[in-house]
Amino acid sequence: MRPHAPLIALVLACVPLFGHAQILTRPLSGQQREEFERCMKEAGDDAAKARACVKASIDGEPATTEPAPTPVTAEPVTPEPATPVPSEPATTPTPVEPTTPETQPQTEQPQTDGRTQAERDYDALYGTPDEGYADPNLPTPAVMPTVYDPWERYNRQMHRFNNAVDRGVARPLARGYVKVVPRPFRLGVSNFFNNLGQPVSAVNALLQGKPKQAGQSLGRFVLNTTLGIGGIFDPASDAKLPNRSEDFGQTLGVWGWKNSRFFELPLFGPRTVRDTFGLVGDAPLSPLRQVEADRVRIPLQGLQLVDVRSQLLATDSFREGAEDDYTLVRDAWMQRRNYQIWGDRMNGDQTDTLPDYLQDDSNPQVPVDALPVMPTDGG
Repeated sequence: MRPHAPLIALVLACVPLFGHAQILTRPLSGQQREEFERCMKEAGDDAAKARACVKASIDGEPATTEPAPTPVTAEPVTPEPATPVPSEPATTPTPVEPTTPETQPQTEQPQTDGRTQAERDYDALYGTPDEGYADPNLPTPAVMPTVYDPWERYNRQMHRFNNAVDRGVARPLARGYVKVVPRPFRLGVSNFFNNLGQPVSAVNALLQGKPKQAGQSLGRFVLNTTLGIGGIFDPASDAKLPNRSEDFGQTLGVWGWKNSRFFELPLFGPRTVRDTFGLVGDAPLSPLRQVEADRVRIPLQGLQLVDVRSQLLATDSFREGAEDDYTLVRDAWMQRRNYQIWGDRMNGDQTDTLPDYLQDDSNPQVPVDALPVMPTDGG
């Protein structure tokens, strides 16, 4: 070893230990000094071992110097099989099966209760009067009969037939009528035919136990026939006489025939069995059917049909996008018909509290006046 090798090794070992100033100030005992010199001699040029010797002298513990590792050619070591350590089984979450229509809980409410799915969803959210969510201050709502349609297969076939006739004949005539005839003239035609139906309304109102309404209908007929020049004008509305339409089908409903099956007639459209009998009952009271001259009665009947169809042109846009036109027409007609029969009883016959558009319950449809009459020889 070179003469100054221990000194150099000591300096190198002390470089990272300058913070330990006690090595310069604290004296070493004889034994410690001999141990330090022995350690430094063994360390030789190895700086790491020299630093270990210095640290041992500071801590006052004997330094353990280990020979520097020599590169050894690595031999392939066969790993011993690891002893499996028993561990607690991991808790695996129970897979949640996706809810399918088959696994969803079925409601106990029957699907044939006459209500739509939207009505059931509304009741599920807001409750029903029986569940205590209804306002107790409100009057008891009127319960309308549901649509009873056991002849749906036949009715759908007849509905397609009526639609074909409507698209091919009735609607084109109504559009041409609206395009050619000015609105004031068309309004006069509607007033004329509406006035012809007032005697029928008066008789049926009387049969339903509504003498006041019967007098109003009769007053409308007299006033419009005289001052309104045969019903072309409508001074009765200016006189605040309500326009209420009553027929024998409504009378049968008031008398107790409430839930009648739906029945679509050829060319006459939506009806019920009850209203079909009502047509037969109103026919003898129809003023237009009392005209014996065919050349006068038939053109008037045709004009009335065109007028009724022109009033329904505004509803065509609602039917064009309907997924099921038959269901739409049936339900809308039945709801309107039920209101005509029982609507004035919702408020205990206090019709003055209803808005004007509900008090005028005229329902454009093929009228009883259009029923065919056997041709006479005097035509």
